[in-house]
Amino acid sequence: MAKPNELNNVTFQDEAKAREWLEAQLWPDGPVCGHCGTLKEATALGTRPGWYQCNACRKQFSVTVGTLFERSHIPLNKWLMAAFLICASKKGMSTHQLHRSLGVSYKSTWFMMHRIREAMREGKFPPLGGEGKFVEADETFTGGKARNRAYKEPPPKEAVMALVERGGKVHSYHVPEVTAATLKPIIVDAIAKDSHFRTDESGVYWEVGEQFASHQTVTHSINEYVRGDAHTNTVEGYFSIFKRGIYGVYHHVSQTHLKRYLGEFDFRYNYRTALGFTDRERATIALKGIVGKRLTYRRTGEPQTLQA
Repeated sequence: MAKPNELNNVTFQDEAKAREWLEAQLWPDGPVCGHCGTLKEATALGTRPGWYQCNACRKQFSVTVGTLFERSHIPLNKWLMAAFLICASKKGMSTHQLHRSLGVSYKSTWFMMHRIREAMREGKFPPLGGEGKFVEADETFTGGKARNRAYKEPPPKEAVMALVERGGKVHSYHVPEVTAATLKPIIVDAIAKDSHFRTDESGVYWEVGEQFASHQTVTHSINEYVRGDAHTNTVEGYFSIFKRGIYGVYHHVSQTHLKRYLGEFDFRYNYRTALGFTDRERATIALKGIVGKRLTYRRTGEPQTLQA
């Protein structure tokens, strides 16, 4: 028998079971008002299953009020299934494939996927690395391919910089340009100073590298890829997964939404099987990220953070 807090086939097939599961995840200590944040001061409404009236602010709420799922007409069990499929697909899942799997319109599925990506966005991270740990940095470009675009200009190339702790997590960033001035503030804020910093020979890392326990580089231009513990193979492995997803699954990502796609690939990498996470555990963690965020169709480019 599946554990009560574990996603299972019944959760995906029954909307009431899906609601009960989400309540157990988001309200482990009892109902929390989505309007005023009051805990365990609510009365269940017998006429509306899953709805409560807050005894503090007198407003009605359900488990989706104050979350990314608020005011959605899509059944909650389909939301949970969509989150599971996206979290379980290593290189992502196209909107067309998901809309066929869920039986939801293409337009609604596109918006669902952006809401789920917003749930996967983790916000502020603790610094990567630490004493005795290694952090790699590298940059790449996405977009710009002209193949199969005979009558259109190729999409502009967008710069992405990623920092990966060996055996740990990744943080990736959509940056306006690859320069020392652009990357230095990000690196200084994201990496612990007692870390060992590893990069390629790019000059953008020379000055900032002096702030860490050590900084060594490999020279790719002369076919040097590993020298002792100096290499960037880990971050390049992350980029290979990211690019296979962008070019092989999504095909094109706009400048406006690139940060969300980076958040999606970062999340799956940070909770990967090698770190001991299953597909269901990864989806459960992602679904807990729906709280306190709103994303309307007209404001898909800029999410709105809710205040309690």
